[in-house]
Amino acid sequence: MSNAVSALQGAAFSDGIAEVRELGLRGMITLRGDLSDKKLIKAVKAVAGAMPEQRKIALKGDAGAAWMSLDELLLMVPHSDALGTVETLNSALNGTHFLAANVSDARAVFEVSGPYARDVMAKLAPVDFAPDAFEMGMFRRSRMAQVPAAFWMSDEDAFRVVCFRSVGEYMFDLLSVAAQTGSEVDVF
Repeated sequence: MSNAVSALQGAAFSDGIAEVRELGLRGMITLRGDLSDKKLIKAVKAVAGAMPEQRKIALKGDAGAAWMSLDELLLMVPHSDALGTVETLNSALNGTHFLAANVSDARAVFEVSGPYARDVMAKLAPVDFAPDAFEMGMFRRSRMAQVPAAFWMSDEDAFRVVCFRSVGEYMFDLLSVAAQTGSEVDVF
């Protein structure tokens, strides 16, 4: 059996206005179903600690749940727990209409950090990143340049970005170019 490796094996860019790092393997599960169903809410809380509100992310340690759409969540767990979590969800939600799919190896995760992280993100996504418009706990599914992505603030000056693994290298390059020295926009 082969060993799982992340998209860019921890690549990092730190010679600019923000640091960009690929964060390695993360467990991610797409959960689709009726988000108001009591069984589904209970199962999500068991995995992530809380049920996220619309356009929000709920994080508890290494686990979390992010609102993706009216009938979809992205559950995050340690990579080694992803398969077991899908089995747990299958058992807990038996008899309801749902889909739980392990998408861990189809995703890449990046962190953009530093005092100009908002500038870097704002250059690439059609989202208002002003401090009073995009705050901790908010979650967006959008695009960055031409790539579908989801993102949230992981700290006051840091963002996490999730994209398809197949465009991981492009996303890393995109973020790194937007973080080049001298590219400050000073909007925020």
